[in-house]
Amino acid sequence: MRAKVLVIACGAIARELVRIKTLNQWDHIEFQCLPAALHNTPGDIPAAVQAKIESQADRFEKIFVAYADCGTGGKLDKVLDKYGIERIPGNHCYEFYAGGEIFHQLAGAEPGTFYLTDFLARHFERLVVRGLGLDRQPQLLPMYFHNYTRVLYLAQTESEELQAMARRHADYLGLEYAYRFTSDQPLELVLQPALALKKAICQ
Repeated sequence: MRAKVLVIACGAIARELVRIKTLNQWDHIEFQCLPAALHNTPGDIPAAVQAKIESQADRFEKIFVAYADCGTGGKLDKVLDKYGIERIPGNHCYEFYAGGEIFHQLAGAEPGTFYLTDFLARHFERLVVRGLGLDRQPQLLPMYFHNYTRVLYLAQTESEELQAMARRHADYLGLEYAYRFTSDQPLELVLQPALALKKAICQ
């Protein structure tokens, strides 16, 4: 018997997805995650999502994509439009972590913000330091970050360990540090299209 709903997701939100699935008892949903490192080469995201769709479509009744645009410049939407598949609305994951309205208020108040999430706080060394080559060429740091004024940690959990890590990352970048606890709720709310599919199928 085929599973009902496949959610193709960014690996950066895997922990949150598991918590949300467990909380809501979404047993009809299967998550399959693509590597979070694709965010360093966002032009590769549409092809990776398309390959996953084409390899899995016969196994599922519905597919939903747990990505925002994520720097693809609309190319991800062009792929999804071909298959009639929906994704999470917004330009990037910070919107659905904070909630769209709150995020736009935060971004408007301080445009020069570098955002961290639980995932990025945990994997900063791999994705930012090594991912941008700052371990090999530290002189590039002011070139990459000269337009930023602060680090804002949008926290999904209230982990003191991750908060301490986020502060260290801000110090490393030479930026002010700010913190806002978001919980998983904003992401849970934008996943309701996947939940609505369950209701439609069960009717």
